[in-house]
Amino acid sequence: MTLQARASELAVIQALPYVEAAAPDAVRDGKPIDTVAATDFADGLSTWDLDAINVTEWGDNRQVDYDGSGVYVAVLDTGLVQMWRQYFPEERIGTEYARAFGGGGGDMGWVSSQPNKWERDTNSHGTHVTSTILGYSLGGTPINGVAPMATVIPVKVLNQNGSGWASVIARGIVYVADLKAELLADYPVVINMSLGGSGLDPMEKAAIDYAIRQGVIVVASAGNRGIAGMGYPGGYAPVISVAASGYIGEWYPPAGGSWWWQMNPADPTSPAEFYIVDFSSRQLAGQDLDVAAPGSWVVGPYQVNSGQTSYYFLGGTSMASPHVAGIVALMAQKNPALAAAQAEAILESTAIPLPAGCRIVYEPSGVATNYCWEADATGAGLAAADAALAAATP
Repeated sequence: MTLQARASELAVIQALPYVEAAAPDAVRDGKPIDTVAATDFADGLSTWDLDAINVTEWGDNRQVDYDGSGVYVAVLDTGLVQMWRQYFPEERIGTEYARAFGGGGGDMGWVSSQPNKWERDTNSHGTHVTSTILGYSLGGTPINGVAPMATVIPVKVLNQNGSGWASVIARGIVYVADLKAELLADYPVVINMSLGGSGLDPMEKAAIDYAIRQGVIVVASAGNRGIAGMGYPGGYAPVISVAASGYIGEWYPPAGGSWWWQMNPADPTSPAEFYIVDFSSRQLAGQDLDVAAPGSWVVGPYQVNSGQTSYYFLGGTSMASPHVAGIVALMAQKNPALAAAQAEAILESTAIPLPAGCRIVYEPSGVATNYCWEADATGAGLAAADAALAAATP
């Protein structure tokens, strides 16, 4: 529950025998790190990030036998832009379950439902995140997604500047958990949260625990705080948390043009071709980092002018998280009884180890940058869809 109280009364409230935990409403943020302009999509073109997690292979489309059919992925984010139908097939968005929640914060003390606002986003963060899961239309050209036949449920919990409050996020989590307990009881449900802030909020914790008890699998970004440590809820152990990796060839234009989609990481995946970006949060004591996935220069729909389609490269653990949420959707399609702890264990046991090290990476400007990381940056290693699916035995 949320309530208004003076800051001086917090200690008294916390001491009440029937109060398990109480805290000021925590700020949450889902902004990307950087931007550069730049039916279903199961047969769409492959991009380097999907190749990197072994979902697609350049020139051969999908490498895995699963596409997310029958699985719901709730994207708790900023919602979708009004032109979302120009990016995604209408059939792939669960409009009947889409919701927006607002309010929260120390001056409000309450959370409200806001009808139809979920498809009035002006931020584009949630649209870009959704594109990684489903794929998208690039001016009529289909681009593949991790789970292109999953159904995405947009749940707007961040405001139009990409920030929000833990109480609103908790309300969104509970809403999805209740869907799983009732209307979606016969379907696997995954939550993706490409958002976070400092400190584990008690309302978020309680909501996540409730969702997991209902059978929901929760995936979240690790945070963009670098050596300052992980954000929350990603740092909470029952959540599958995702660091941001990059590909050393992500700005190498191959001969023949169209370099942005022709980049072709080696198969099998070689850890020597990948690195951890400097902004990706490192794991500190008491935090739990699970795996890494592409979060550097991931292209997708991102509007800067209302009514005009546009596409940008975004970097952040926000971009890494939906890669893993999509993998979990594939795993849940294969094994609908998949539980959160089981999914996390499979992802960790099948990840490709990425030891501490350094890589020379060429930036878009052509400048060479040396990226280095320690063992606290990678979790179990690079998420691998093919290996995770092989281990997700019903």
